[in-house]
Amino acid sequence: MQMRIRSLQGFLLSYVFPTPVELTYFGGTRRILKRDAMLLRVETENGLVGYGPGEGSEAAERIVREIIAPWLAGRALRDLDALRVQFTEGPGADRKVAQTYGTVEVALLDLLGKFHGAPVSELLGGRLRDRIALYGSAGMYQPPEEYAREAALAKEMGFRAYKMRPALGPELDLETVRQMRAATGPDFGLMVDAHSWWRMGDRSYSAETVETLAREMAAFDIAWLEEPLPPEDHAAYAALRAKDIVPIATGEHEHTEAGFLDLIQGPCADFIQADVVCQGGYAMGRRLFGEIQKAGLRFAFHSWGTSLEIAAAAHIGICWPENVVEWLEYPCYSEPGRKFMYEWPLASEMLAEPLHIENGDYVVSREPGLGVRIDESVIERYPWQPGPWSYFTLISPPGTHAVTSDHSIAWAGEPGA
Repeated sequence: MQMRIRSLQGFLLSYVFPTPVELTYFGGTRRILKRDAMLLRVETENGLVGYGPGEGSEAAERIVREIIAPWLAGRALRDLDALRVQFTEGPGADRKVAQTYGTVEVALLDLLGKFHGAPVSELLGGRLRDRIALYGSAGMYQPPEEYAREAALAKEMGFRAYKMRPALGPELDLETVRQMRAATGPDFGLMVDAHSWWRMGDRSYSAETVETLAREMAAFDIAWLEEPLPPEDHAAYAALRAKDIVPIATGEHEHTEAGFLDLIQGPCADFIQADVVCQGGYAMGRRLFGEIQKAGLRFAFHSWGTSLEIAAAAHIGICWPENVVEWLEYPCYSEPGRKFMYEWPLASEMLAEPLHIENGDYVVSREPGLGVRIDESVIERYPWQPGPWSYFTLISPPGTHAVTSDHSIAWAGEPGA
């Protein structure tokens, strides 16, 4: 039996906060108005449907609607590698279009898995394990004692590690790490995502300040220091890592495969990070993991969206040993009786049932496709609201920068955006 694609749709979704989230940090303020997502839906002529997560931006939706969907319509769904080559030689010659196509492939594989009665992991080469370690990720611009409370809550929930975002000023950043370690004890991972350290204009931390903080935080045995320097400065990362102060993580702002290979071969980090949704999908991941393994480094998924994104990432992660693909980021949102950074009900409500999490691991289903059921009612319940979802307002130089897409994009108006 042959499957032919009838349609591909990308549904943009928004959850608008009843009251905007206002956050103050060392460089200025951040205002979050909403959180966005995209649900990809691909259907065959015989009525079989596959789903995948998409980048929650109008630019990505336009690529899906105007370029990828017309190209896929009527094509037989058999050999995805051959299909990708054909696309790359046509409209996929454009980098952003090719990256978006990589995301669409997740939905195509969900469809193929359902057709063959096999989980996506088996179509990607076969799983080596059934579970992948999650770390609880939250912590945005708050007093040190609040970070400590969140870290303790993540540990209480069964996670083996917690990641936060500092930028309160060097002294308070260090005090935050001290309080988190005191609240969690020694046998718990603490990740410091320092991406705001280089995003504060004239108040951005210097390389010397970064190195000093790295040495001081190392005394509290942190699991890694993430993006402490501008991500395009690979030479600075290689120099910092060579000092062997603390494990370094980076990668979510890389835009090309060549950039990732340069990070790996530097080596510029101990943990290479990438996002299935924003940075090329499964095809990119499969190429990078082998290089990471050869270099003796480790990989950790960036995942800052919905439960569907977590499920999608896990299927390729479990095809590799945990000493290569070690961690999967699990964003922790506020819910009744449990306070984290803010609420985002769409993140979990996209799935009809919650993910199976056990002792801090995501246990990946062996059901066909991605092994999750989609609740399409979110399409009606969370209609798209145009415009940026977040703004940074800097103290010096004064100015406001809009974030219009996912976190692998710097922000509007910056190089590489």
